Amino acid sequence: MQLLQVVNMFGGDLLRRYGQKVFKLSLHGGFSCPNRDGTLGRGGCTFCNVASFADEQRQFDSIGEQLDAQLGRVDRAKRYLAYFQAYTSTYAEVEALDHLYRQALTRADIVGICVGTRPDCVPTEVLDLLAGYRRQGFEVWLELGLQTAQDKTLHRINRGHDFACYQRAVTQARQRGLNVCTHLIVGLPGETADHCLSTLEQVLTAGVDGLKLHPLLVVEGSIMAKAWRAGRLHTLSVEDYTAIAADLIRHTPPDVVFHRICASARPPTLLAPLWCANHWTGMNALYNNLLEHGGQGAARGKPFQPA
Repeated sequence: MQLLQVVNMFGGDLLRRYGQKVFKLSLHGGFSCPNRDGTLGRGGCTFCNVASFADEQRQFDSIGEQLDAQLGRVDRAKRYLAYFQAYTSTYAEVEALDHLYRQALTRADIVGICVGTRPDCVPTEVLDLLAGYRRQGFEVWLELGLQTAQDKTLHRINRGHDFACYQRAVTQARQRGLNVCTHLIVGLPGETADHCLSTLEQVLTAGVDGLKLHPLLVVEGSIMAKAWRAGRLHTLSVEDYTAIAADLIRHTPPDVVFHRICASARPPTLLAPLWCANHWTGMNALYNNLLEHGGQGAARGKPFQPA
């Protein structure tokens, strides 16, 4: 599967720019989230159970120990990006963040940092800190979990912020030259394909360097799991997800880098859709669709027509 023929994927982008493979190493900084600790709310977003995707035990290991453990399992690259992934990885005092991030950035094989967070958790002090790393020559990506630009949906899934909050965060980040990667979910409750296109258009208008797309996953421990068990929540088939996601990709300018176009998890953590238990099911379906109907950017200026 030659996915790079039809999508500007992050791995290929890194290979072109560095002349060699660069891998992301996921790190757990022991962060919490204002939507879980009572600052904004409790219980978190309705789809969220981060423990499903990040090994909670790792938060008790130092950043150096986590890096050493992962490097022992990765032998296909010599340069890496430190990815602070779990929960809200800017949710601490800036001095504490600097201490934590530098534990990774001082490693000779680390070329940059990716920080996953919320649009309402990037104060100017944090953005200035990240911009400082960029000025030192590191690659810096601010990964913002938006999921949708529809305020009604954001309220429904208990995000605790609106789209205007995201717009402000992006504007301030890009003023500092920071790369922004936005996370979007296809198949949120109450949303149609047209809602997804509207979200994409609003995100592109705000300005973005990278995107992550994936279908709604119902995972054990999430609030949505209860609705799914009660028969009140339905997830997308691989065919429906492929049709929507592929046309979103076709409506995305070729210079925007896709960090992800699908996602997977494993039972018993994954409850639905079960096709997401196999990483390659969605990837192969997307590749075939894009190959047949046109790749990234092919539908710019054309009507939204999932195929």
